Amino acid sequence: MTRAPSAWGSDDAAANILHVDMDAFYASVELARRPHLRGRPVIVGGDGRSVVLAATYEARAFGVHSALPMAHALRMCPQAIVLPPDLAEYRRVSGEVMETLRAVTSLVEQLSVDEAFLDVRGARRRLGPPSSIGAAIRERVSAEHGITCSVGIASTKFVAKLASVHAKPDGMLLIPADATVPFLRTLPVGALWGVGEKTAQALARYGITQVAELADSDVRLVQTAVGKVAGARLHDLAWGRDPRAVEPTRAEKSIGTETTFEHDQTDPRVVQDTLLRLADKCATRLRAQGLLARTVSLKVRTADFATLTRSHTLVAPTDAARELFLVAREMLGRAPLGGRAVRLVGIRAEGLTLRAETPVQLTLEDAVAEHGDHREAEVTIDLVRERFGRSAIQLGAGPSTASRAASRPGVDASTTASALVELS
Repeated sequence: MTRAPSAWGSDDAAANILHVDMDAFYASVELARRPHLRGRPVIVGGDGRSVVLAATYEARAFGVHSALPMAHALRMCPQAIVLPPDLAEYRRVSGEVMETLRAVTSLVEQLSVDEAFLDVRGARRRLGPPSSIGAAIRERVSAEHGITCSVGIASTKFVAKLASVHAKPDGMLLIPADATVPFLRTLPVGALWGVGEKTAQALARYGITQVAELADSDVRLVQTAVGKVAGARLHDLAWGRDPRAVEPTRAEKSIGTETTFEHDQTDPRVVQDTLLRLADKCATRLRAQGLLARTVSLKVRTADFATLTRSHTLVAPTDAARELFLVAREMLGRAPLGGRAVRLVGIRAEGLTLRAETPVQLTLEDAVAEHGDHREAEVTIDLVRERFGRSAIQLGAGPSTASRAASRPGVDASTTASALVELS
Protein backbone atom coordinates (compact mmCIF):
# COMPACT_ATOMS: atom_id res chain seq x y z
CA MET A 1 0.00 0.00 0.00
CA THR A 2 1.25 3.48 -0.82
CA ARG A 3 2.04 5.29 2.41
CA ALA A 4 0.46 8.65 3.11
CA PRO A 5 2.36 11.60 4.61
CA SER A 6 3.07 10.98 8.28
CA ALA A 7 1.57 14.13 9.82
CA TRP A 8 -1.92 15.53 9.30
CA GLY A 9 -2.34 17.90 12.22
CA SER A 10 -2.89 17.80 15.96
CA ASP A 11 -6.57 18.69 16.37
CA ASP A 12 -8.16 15.62 17.94
CA ALA A 13 -11.32 17.36 19.17
CA ALA A 14 -13.57 15.27 16.91
CA ALA A 15 -11.32 12.21 16.63
CA ASN A 16 -12.84 9.90 19.23
CA ILE A 17 -12.20 6.53 17.57
CA LEU A 18 -8.98 4.61 18.18
CA HIS A 19 -7.85 1.51 16.33
CA VAL A 20 -5.24 -0.39 18.35
CA ASP A 21 -3.33 -3.07 16.45
CA MET A 22 -0.54 -5.21 17.90
CA ASP A 23 2.64 -5.27 15.81
CA ALA A 24 3.47 -8.74 14.41
CA PHE A 25 1.51 -10.08 17.37
CA TYR A 26 2.43 -13.77 17.42
CA ALA A 27 6.09 -13.00 16.79
CA SER A 28 6.05 -10.21 19.39
CA VAL A 29 4.65 -12.54 22.04
CA GLU A 30 7.43 -15.00 21.31
CA LEU A 31 10.08 -12.26 21.56
CA ALA A 32 8.66 -11.11 24.88
CA ARG A 33 9.41 -14.62 26.17
CA ARG A 34 12.76 -14.78 24.36
CA PRO A 35 14.26 -11.28 24.51
CA HIS A 36 17.62 -12.62 23.31
CA LEU A 37 16.01 -13.04 19.86
CA ARG A 38 15.13 -9.36 19.48
CA GLY A 39 16.65 -7.84 16.37
CA ARG A 40 16.86 -11.21 14.61
CA PRO A 41 14.62 -12.58 11.83
CA VAL A 42 12.01 -14.75 13.53
CA ILE A 43 9.16 -16.62 11.87
CA VAL A 44 6.21 -18.18 13.67
CA GLY A 45 4.84 -21.23 11.88
CA GLY A 46 4.99 -24.98 11.59
CA ASP A 47 7.16 -27.22 9.46
CA GLY A 48 7.94 -26.87 5.76
CA ARG A 49 4.41 -27.83 4.71
CA SER A 50 2.71 -25.05 6.65
CA VAL A 51 2.48 -21.29 6.17
CA VAL A 52 3.97 -18.29 7.93
CA LEU A 53 1.63 -17.10 10.68
CA ALA A 54 3.78 -14.12 11.67
CA ALA A 55 7.22 -12.70 11.04
CA THR A 56 9.30 -10.07 12.77
CA TYR A 57 10.12 -6.95 10.81
CA GLU A 58 13.69 -8.22 10.46
CA ALA A 59 12.33 -11.25 8.59
CA ARG A 60 9.96 -9.07 6.56
CA ALA A 61 12.97 -7.16 5.26
CA PHE A 62 13.79 -10.32 3.26
CA GLY A 63 10.30 -10.45 1.76
CA VAL A 64 8.81 -12.87 4.28
CA HIS A 65 5.15 -12.20 5.03
CA SER A 66 2.10 -13.85 6.54
CA ALA A 67 0.48 -16.63 4.48
CA LEU A 68 3.74 -17.33 2.63
CA PRO A 69 4.49 -21.07 2.42
CA MET A 70 7.15 -21.88 5.00
CA ALA A 71 9.41 -23.52 2.44
CA HIS A 72 9.42 -20.31 0.37
CA ALA A 73 10.04 -18.19 3.45
CA LEU A 74 13.10 -20.21 4.41
CA ARG A 75 14.52 -19.93 0.91
CA MET A 76 14.12 -16.15 1.10
CA CYS A 77 15.54 -15.94 4.62
CA PRO A 78 17.50 -19.13 5.40
CA GLN A 79 18.93 -17.61 8.59
CA ALA A 80 15.46 -17.13 10.08
CA ILE A 81 14.65 -18.68 13.43
CA VAL A 82 11.41 -20.66 13.19
CA LEU A 83 9.27 -20.98 16.30
CA PRO A 84 6.16 -23.18 16.58
CA PRO A 85 2.95 -21.30 17.42
CA ASP A 86 1.80 -21.37 21.03
CA LEU A 87 -1.96 -20.99 20.71
CA ALA A 88 -2.73 -20.88 24.40
CA GLU A 89 -0.16 -18.17 25.07
CA TYR A 90 -1.45 -15.95 22.24
CA ARG A 91 -4.97 -16.24 23.59
CA ARG A 92 -3.80 -15.46 27.10
CA VAL A 93 -1.85 -12.36 26.09
CA SER A 94 -4.70 -11.23 23.84
CA GLY A 95 -7.14 -11.45 26.74
CA GLU A 96 -4.83 -9.43 28.98
CA VAL A 97 -4.31 -6.76 26.32
CA MET A 98 -8.07 -6.43 25.83
CA GLU A 99 -8.49 -5.97 29.59
CA THR A 100 -5.92 -3.18 29.40
CA LEU A 101 -8.04 -1.52 26.72
CA ARG A 102 -11.25 -1.99 28.72
CA ALA A 103 -9.60 -0.16 31.61
CA VAL A 104 -9.65 2.88 29.32
CA THR A 105 -13.28 2.58 28.22
CA SER A 106 -16.06 0.03 28.17
CA LEU A 107 -16.60 0.82 24.48
CA VAL A 108 -14.14 -1.72 23.09
CA GLU A 109 -14.94 -3.70 19.95
CA GLN A 110 -12.48 -6.56 19.53
CA LEU A 111 -11.95 -7.38 15.86
CA SER A 112 -9.52 -10.26 16.21
CA VAL A 113 -6.95 -11.68 18.57
CA ASP A 114 -4.69 -8.64 18.12
CA GLU A 115 -6.78 -5.58 17.25
CA ALA A 116 -9.71 -3.56 18.56
CA PHE A 117 -11.63 -0.32 18.14
CA LEU A 118 -12.19 2.03 21.08
CA ASP A 119 -14.59 4.95 21.40
CA VAL A 120 -12.90 7.23 23.96
CA ARG A 121 -15.24 10.22 24.02
CA GLY A 122 -16.47 9.20 27.46
CA ALA A 123 -12.91 8.85 28.77
CA ARG A 124 -11.75 12.35 27.82
CA ARG A 125 -12.51 14.00 31.17
CA ARG A 126 -10.74 11.25 33.10
CA LEU A 127 -7.78 10.53 30.81
CA GLY A 128 -7.40 13.53 28.54
CA PRO A 129 -7.68 13.96 24.76
CA PRO A 130 -7.54 10.99 22.36
CA SER A 131 -3.89 11.59 21.48
CA SER A 132 -2.91 11.35 25.14
CA ILE A 133 -5.06 8.24 25.56
CA GLY A 134 -3.43 6.62 22.53
CA ALA A 135 0.05 7.37 23.85
CA ALA A 136 -0.86 5.97 27.27
CA ILE A 137 -2.21 2.76 25.70
CA ARG A 138 1.02 2.22 23.79
CA GLU A 139 3.06 2.73 26.95
CA ARG A 140 0.90 0.36 29.01
CA VAL A 141 0.86 -2.40 26.40
CA SER A 142 4.64 -2.23 26.15
CA ALA A 143 5.25 -2.06 29.90
CA GLU A 144 2.68 -4.65 30.97
CA HIS A 145 2.84 -7.15 28.12
CA GLY A 146 6.27 -6.68 26.55
CA ILE A 147 4.91 -6.12 23.05
CA THR A 148 4.32 -3.06 20.89
CA CYS A 149 1.20 -1.76 19.22
CA SER A 150 0.28 0.88 16.67
CA VAL A 151 -2.61 3.28 17.19
CA GLY A 152 -4.73 5.08 14.61
CA ILE A 153 -6.93 7.97 15.76
CA ALA A 154 -9.74 9.41 13.64
CA SER A 155 -13.38 10.40 13.62
CA THR A 156 -14.52 7.11 12.01
CA LYS A 157 -13.65 3.43 12.36
CA PHE A 158 -12.59 3.08 8.75
CA VAL A 159 -10.10 5.95 8.85
CA ALA A 160 -8.79 4.98 12.30
CA LYS A 161 -7.93 1.53 10.98
CA LEU A 162 -6.16 3.02 7.97
CA ALA A 163 -4.25 5.36 10.27
CA SER A 164 -2.94 2.47 12.38
CA VAL A 165 -1.67 0.77 9.23
CA HIS A 166 0.28 3.89 8.31
CA ALA A 167 1.57 4.20 11.88
CA LYS A 168 3.24 0.77 11.87
CA PRO A 169 5.38 -0.41 13.42
CA ASP A 170 5.17 0.89 16.97
CA GLY A 171 3.70 4.28 16.11
CA MET A 172 0.63 6.47 16.34
CA LEU A 173 -1.10 8.55 13.68
CA LEU A 174 -3.88 11.09 14.18
CA ILE A 175 -6.13 12.04 11.27
CA PRO A 176 -8.08 15.15 12.35
CA ALA A 177 -11.68 15.27 11.15
CA ASP A 178 -10.96 18.08 8.69
CA ALA A 179 -7.99 16.13 7.28
CA THR A 180 -10.00 12.97 6.58
CA VAL A 181 -10.70 13.60 2.90
CA PRO A 182 -7.21 14.96 2.08
CA PHE A 183 -5.72 11.86 3.76
CA LEU A 184 -7.95 9.48 1.82
CA ARG A 185 -7.17 11.19 -1.49
CA THR A 186 -3.51 10.15 -1.19
CA LEU A 187 -4.39 6.45 -1.21
CA PRO A 188 -5.03 3.82 -3.92
CA VAL A 189 -8.52 2.36 -4.16
CA GLY A 190 -7.17 -0.88 -2.72
CA ALA A 191 -7.01 0.87 0.66
CA LEU A 192 -10.80 0.99 0.84
CA TRP A 193 -12.61 -1.73 2.77
CA GLY A 194 -14.06 -4.29 0.41
CA VAL A 195 -11.77 -3.55 -2.53
CA GLY A 196 -9.91 -6.69 -3.46
CA GLU A 197 -8.16 -7.55 -6.68
CA LYS A 198 -11.33 -8.14 -8.71
CA THR A 199 -13.05 -4.97 -7.51
CA ALA A 200 -9.90 -2.95 -8.18
CA GLN A 201 -9.77 -4.35 -11.71
CA ALA A 202 -13.44 -3.48 -12.26
CA LEU A 203 -12.82 0.10 -11.14
CA ALA A 204 -9.65 0.36 -13.23
CA ARG A 205 -11.65 -0.43 -16.36
CA TYR A 206 -13.41 2.89 -15.73
CA GLY A 207 -10.15 4.73 -15.08
CA ILE A 208 -10.45 4.65 -11.30
CA THR A 209 -7.27 3.56 -9.50
CA GLN A 210 -7.00 6.18 -6.74
CA VAL A 211 -9.41 7.10 -3.95
CA ALA A 212 -9.33 10.68 -5.26
CA GLU A 213 -10.56 9.49 -8.66
CA LEU A 214 -13.31 7.45 -7.05
CA ALA A 215 -14.44 10.38 -4.90
CA ASP A 216 -14.53 12.69 -7.92
CA SER A 217 -16.52 10.22 -10.01
CA ASP A 218 -20.29 10.28 -10.24
CA VAL A 219 -21.63 7.65 -7.86
CA ARG A 220 -23.65 6.16 -10.74
CA LEU A 221 -20.44 5.46 -12.64
CA VAL A 222 -18.97 3.68 -9.62
CA GLN A 223 -22.18 1.66 -9.28
CA THR A 224 -21.97 0.68 -12.93
CA ALA A 225 -18.47 -0.63 -12.29
CA VAL A 226 -19.06 -2.63 -9.10
CA GLY A 227 -22.80 -2.76 -8.44
CA LYS A 228 -25.36 -0.49 -6.84
CA VAL A 229 -24.82 -1.32 -3.17
CA ALA A 230 -21.03 -1.69 -3.30
CA GLY A 231 -20.68 1.40 -5.46
CA ALA A 232 -22.61 3.59 -3.05
CA ARG A 233 -20.66 2.24 -0.08
CA LEU A 234 -17.27 2.80 -1.72
CA HIS A 235 -18.22 6.31 -2.77
CA ASP A 236 -19.18 7.08 0.83
CA LEU A 237 -15.88 5.68 2.12
CA ALA A 238 -13.93 7.75 -0.41
CA TRP A 239 -15.49 10.83 1.18
CA GLY A 240 -14.81 9.57 4.70
CA ARG A 241 -18.44 8.77 5.45
CA ASP A 242 -18.64 5.81 7.84
CA PRO A 243 -21.53 5.98 10.36
CA ARG A 244 -20.74 2.70 12.14
CA ALA A 245 -20.40 2.96 15.90
CA VAL A 246 -18.02 1.00 18.08
CA GLU A 247 -20.01 -2.02 19.25
CA PRO A 248 -18.71 -3.67 22.44
CA THR A 249 -18.85 -7.45 22.50
CA ARG A 250 -21.85 -8.58 24.54
CA ALA A 251 -22.39 -11.90 26.24
CA GLU A 252 -24.69 -14.06 24.16
CA LYS A 253 -27.28 -16.49 25.46
CA SER A 254 -26.99 -18.64 22.35
CA ILE A 255 -25.01 -18.68 19.13
CA GLY A 256 -26.46 -20.02 15.92
CA THR A 257 -26.44 -19.85 12.17
CA GLU A 258 -28.62 -21.18 9.37
CA THR A 259 -28.79 -21.18 5.60
CA THR A 260 -31.49 -21.51 2.96
CA PHE A 261 -30.60 -23.64 -0.04
CA GLU A 262 -30.83 -22.03 -3.46
CA HIS A 263 -32.82 -25.09 -4.53
CA ASP A 264 -34.72 -27.46 -2.24
CA GLN A 265 -32.27 -30.23 -1.39
CA THR A 266 -33.01 -33.95 -1.53
CA ASP A 267 -29.44 -35.26 -1.20
CA PRO A 268 -28.80 -35.91 2.52
CA ARG A 269 -25.06 -35.77 1.95
CA VAL A 270 -25.28 -32.19 0.69
CA VAL A 271 -27.37 -31.26 3.72
CA GLN A 272 -24.77 -32.86 5.99
CA ASP A 273 -21.92 -31.01 4.28
CA THR A 274 -23.79 -27.76 4.81
CA LEU A 275 -24.43 -28.66 8.43
CA LEU A 276 -20.69 -29.15 8.92
CA ARG A 277 -19.94 -25.66 7.63
CA LEU A 278 -22.59 -24.20 9.92
CA ALA A 279 -21.16 -26.08 12.91
CA ASP A 280 -17.75 -24.70 11.99
CA LYS A 281 -19.05 -21.11 11.99
CA CYS A 282 -20.85 -21.67 15.28
CA ALA A 283 -17.80 -23.19 16.98
CA THR A 284 -15.54 -20.41 15.71
CA ARG A 285 -17.78 -17.82 17.36
CA LEU A 286 -17.84 -19.82 20.59
CA ARG A 287 -14.05 -19.96 20.77
CA ALA A 288 -13.69 -16.28 19.85
CA GLN A 289 -15.80 -15.35 22.88
CA GLY A 290 -14.34 -17.96 25.23
CA LEU A 291 -17.65 -19.81 25.50
CA LEU A 292 -18.71 -23.45 25.72
CA ALA A 293 -22.08 -24.89 24.69
CA ARG A 294 -23.92 -27.52 26.69
CA THR A 295 -26.85 -27.96 24.28
CA VAL A 296 -26.96 -28.32 20.50
CA SER A 297 -30.16 -27.46 18.62
CA LEU A 298 -31.00 -28.40 15.05
CA LYS A 299 -33.49 -26.60 12.81
CA VAL A 300 -34.78 -28.03 9.53
CA ARG A 301 -37.37 -26.47 7.24
CA THR A 302 -38.76 -28.63 4.47
CA ALA A 303 -39.96 -27.65 1.01
CA ASP A 304 -43.55 -27.43 2.28
CA PHE A 305 -42.38 -24.87 4.89
CA ALA A 306 -42.83 -27.22 7.83
CA THR A 307 -40.20 -26.49 10.51
CA LEU A 308 -38.70 -29.23 12.67
CA THR A 309 -36.50 -28.53 15.69
CA ARG A 310 -34.52 -30.93 17.83
CA SER A 311 -32.07 -30.39 20.70
CA HIS A 312 -29.58 -32.53 22.58
CA THR A 313 -27.74 -31.81 25.85
CA LEU A 314 -24.10 -32.88 25.91
CA VAL A 315 -22.41 -34.80 28.70
CA ALA A 316 -19.72 -32.09 28.78
CA PRO A 317 -19.86 -28.62 27.19
CA THR A 318 -17.82 -28.01 24.05
CA ASP A 319 -16.60 -25.41 21.58
CA ALA A 320 -15.44 -27.91 18.95
CA ALA A 321 -17.10 -27.92 15.52
CA ARG A 322 -16.66 -31.66 15.15
CA GLU A 323 -18.69 -32.38 18.29
CA LEU A 324 -21.43 -29.93 17.35
CA PHE A 325 -21.61 -31.45 13.88
CA LEU A 326 -21.74 -35.08 15.00
CA VAL A 327 -24.59 -34.38 17.41
CA ALA A 328 -26.50 -32.32 14.82
CA ARG A 329 -25.96 -34.98 12.16
CA GLU A 330 -27.37 -37.66 14.44
CA MET A 331 -30.46 -35.53 15.13
CA LEU A 332 -30.83 -34.88 11.39
CA GLY A 333 -30.75 -38.62 10.73
CA ARG A 334 -33.60 -39.16 13.20
CA ALA A 335 -35.73 -36.25 11.97
CA PRO A 336 -39.06 -37.42 10.45
CA LEU A 337 -38.56 -35.82 7.05
CA GLY A 338 -40.60 -38.47 5.25
CA GLY A 339 -38.67 -38.01 2.02
CA ARG A 340 -39.41 -34.28 1.85
CA ALA A 341 -36.81 -31.97 0.34
CA VAL A 342 -34.95 -29.65 2.72
CA ARG A 343 -35.29 -25.91 2.21
CA LEU A 344 -33.32 -24.65 5.24
CA VAL A 345 -30.97 -26.09 7.83
CA GLY A 346 -29.55 -24.45 10.94
CA ILE A 347 -27.61 -25.18 14.09
CA ARG A 348 -27.56 -23.35 17.42
CA ALA A 349 -25.32 -23.67 20.48
CA GLU A 350 -27.18 -23.05 23.74
CA GLY A 351 -26.59 -23.27 27.47
CA LEU A 352 -23.46 -21.16 27.12
CA THR A 353 -20.85 -20.87 29.87
CA LEU A 354 -17.47 -19.19 30.03
CA ARG A 355 -14.73 -21.67 29.22
CA ALA A 356 -12.45 -20.20 31.91
CA GLU A 357 -15.12 -20.79 34.55
CA THR A 358 -16.23 -24.27 33.44
CA PRO A 359 -14.53 -27.25 35.11
CA VAL A 360 -13.35 -29.99 32.78
CA GLN A 361 -15.31 -33.20 33.27
CA LEU A 362 -13.00 -36.17 32.92
CA THR A 363 -14.11 -38.96 30.61
CA LEU A 364 -12.34 -41.96 29.18
CA GLU A 365 -8.72 -41.20 28.38
CA ASP A 366 -9.14 -41.94 24.68
CA ALA A 367 -12.13 -39.64 24.41
CA VAL A 368 -10.27 -36.81 26.13
CA ALA A 369 -7.28 -37.25 23.83
CA GLU A 370 -9.47 -37.34 20.72
CA HIS A 371 -11.34 -34.20 21.79
CA GLY A 372 -8.06 -32.42 22.47
CA ASP A 373 -6.61 -33.28 19.07
CA HIS A 374 -9.64 -32.03 17.17
CA ARG A 375 -10.02 -28.88 19.26
CA GLU A 376 -6.33 -28.04 18.90
CA ALA A 377 -6.66 -28.37 15.13
CA GLU A 378 -9.67 -26.08 15.12
CA VAL A 379 -7.90 -23.47 17.27
CA THR A 380 -5.04 -23.54 14.77
CA ILE A 381 -7.58 -22.93 12.02
CA ASP A 382 -8.87 -19.93 13.98
CA LEU A 383 -5.39 -18.42 14.00
CA VAL A 384 -4.95 -18.93 10.27
CA ARG A 385 -8.36 -17.40 9.53
CA GLU A 386 -7.71 -14.42 11.77
CA ARG A 387 -4.63 -13.69 9.72
CA PHE A 388 -5.74 -14.61 6.22
CA GLY A 389 -9.53 -14.53 6.22
CA ARG A 390 -12.20 -17.15 6.82
CA SER A 391 -12.04 -18.47 3.26
CA ALA A 392 -8.41 -19.52 3.73
CA ILE A 393 -9.49 -22.87 5.23
CA GLN A 394 -12.72 -24.83 5.20
CA LEU A 395 -13.41 -27.89 7.33
CA GLY A 396 -14.27 -31.18 5.69
CA ALA A 397 -16.15 -34.11 7.16
CA GLY A 398 -13.67 -36.53 5.67
CA PRO A 399 -12.76 -38.26 2.40
CA SER A 400 -16.36 -39.26 1.76
CA THR A 401 -17.42 -35.64 1.46
CA ALA A 402 -14.27 -34.20 -0.03
CA SER A 403 -14.94 -34.94 -3.69
CA ARG A 404 -18.53 -33.78 -3.49
CA ALA A 405 -17.67 -30.57 -1.66
CA ALA A 406 -14.79 -29.73 -3.96
CA SER A 407 -17.19 -29.60 -6.89
CA ARG A 408 -19.21 -26.81 -5.29
CA PRO A 409 -18.00 -23.19 -5.48
CA GLY A 410 -16.66 -21.73 -2.25
CA VAL A 411 -16.25 -25.07 -0.49
CA ASP A 412 -12.90 -26.70 0.13
CA ALA A 413 -14.02 -29.63 2.20
CA SER A 414 -11.00 -31.70 1.22
CA THR A 415 -9.03 -29.85 3.89
CA THR A 416 -9.84 -31.87 6.97
CA ALA A 417 -9.29 -31.03 10.59
CA SER A 418 -6.85 -33.89 10.99
CA ALA A 419 -4.74 -32.66 8.09
CA LEU A 420 -4.70 -29.16 9.52
CA VAL A 421 -2.96 -30.33 12.67
CA GLU A 422 0.19 -30.03 10.56
CA LEU A 423 -0.28 -26.26 10.46
CA SER A 424 0.41 -26.02 14.16
